[in-house]
Amino acid sequence: MTDLANAAPAAVIHPGLPADQRRMIDLDDAIAKIRTQIATADLARQRGHKPIDPDWFHRARTALRHLSRERAELLAKGTGRRRREKLKDALIGVLRERHDPDTWNGILAEAQARSERECL
Repeated sequence: MTDLANAAPAAVIHPGLPADQRRMIDLDDAIAKIRTQIATADLARQRGHKPIDPDWFHRARTALRHLSRERAELLAKGTGRRRREKLKDALIGVLRERHDPDTWNGILAEAQARSERECL
């Protein structure tokens, strides 16, 4: 059974993942931790036990903003969905080169019809 406390570090050190994806996992984990800390502090504030330290809150929000910015830069660079789109483009290029124009048009028409049927 997976130890939930160590699930993210185990995923991060997976040797098959590219460095960008491992960094994205690190960032997502850090962002989740900060959001959890902010939510916990807000719940304590609502219960009236203690106010949120404004300096701590500012540091937490600043860290969250910086981590989110780094995550956005990784996504813009091509991590995740963009990588999948590049693979699809390469696959289309290979298939187009291997088929004559009439066969390619038939494949393309079939793919468009399937896309419309499945509402893609």
